[in-house]
Amino acid sequence: MNTSVAILETFLSAKGKSVSGSNLALALGVSRVSVWGRLQQLREEGFEFEASTRVGYRLVKTPPTLHGGLLAAWLRQFAPGSTTALPVVHALASVDSTNEEAARRLGTGETAPFLVVATEQTQGRGRRGRVWESRDSGNLYMSFAFRPLFAPEKVQGVTLAVGLRLCARLAERYGIPVQIKWPNDLLCGGRKITGILAEARMDSDQVREVVVGIGLNVNSRIEDFPGELRDKAGSLAHAVGTPLDINEAAALCADTVFSAFARFVEEGQGADFDALWERFDFLKGRAVVASGGGRELAGTVLGLDGSGALLVRDGAGKTHALNSGEVTLSRSNT
Repeated sequence: MNTSVAILETFLSAKGKSVSGSNLALALGVSRVSVWGRLQQLREEGFEFEASTRVGYRLVKTPPTLHGGLLAAWLRQFAPGSTTALPVVHALASVDSTNEEAARRLGTGETAPFLVVATEQTQGRGRRGRVWESRDSGNLYMSFAFRPLFAPEKVQGVTLAVGLRLCARLAERYGIPVQIKWPNDLLCGGRKITGILAEARMDSDQVREVVVGIGLNVNSRIEDFPGELRDKAGSLAHAVGTPLDINEAAALCADTVFSAFARFVEEGQGADFDALWERFDFLKGRAVVASGGGRELAGTVLGLDGSGALLVRDGAGKTHALNSGEVTLSRSNT
């Protein structure tokens, strides 16, 4: 493990308490001079340490921006005692599109799974080719690359599986009312905080590669969003009421998505999927207008069927199963 990552993990484990230089050196198998040199390097990268004679060092401030070493240290915190190597993380300041970068790396044969994460995209995109607003305003743009080798019909379930697990994890970690809106959005207080875009490359009988793109609004203020989004978009920080550690949020998301995808490949949606969807479903019982495939349907959402299709009952009492499309709330909702 990288020495700087190991040092940062030690400080995170200390939870704000001091760590002695001699204990750091002993635990890492390096000299105290080496520890001091690493701390100096971390100071230059935006970390602050409080030093006390005969007590040691205390981490008092971390960089407000994406930092690959700190992200890796947080990942180790979320996987305590793991003996397996963590997936490779490529932390970038800016990129055209994290999904495109992940696809390029898959195309050159990079070992999967891996993660590409950035705080700015110059050509970000969402579903149906829409532009995804991706300025550097304290948010995360993440693409997870996999080579799963499963049947094409399973692709539709990836977004639901990943989205639901991430919804539950964010709600638990930050104590906020996150909900999932079929098929690919996470909302908090009715405001969108996350969008998910899964893209697959297939042979005739199996999926070769999957890239799961996630845009997570972490520290954006409402006034940071373009005017047309200010009534619709939100962020974790807006919901919590204080800025968050963006590296902790990135690691939490990464740990959740990697484990959710592995679980999906092994067992599908999982025995607890229905109960979790019932708990976090934003649309159930609401009047909606669904569009797609050249038609428009108005009705009330009943939930999901076993394949992950959205069940909508129209005014005549007929139930429709929607496998794709756009869903918006009807004005009849209060």
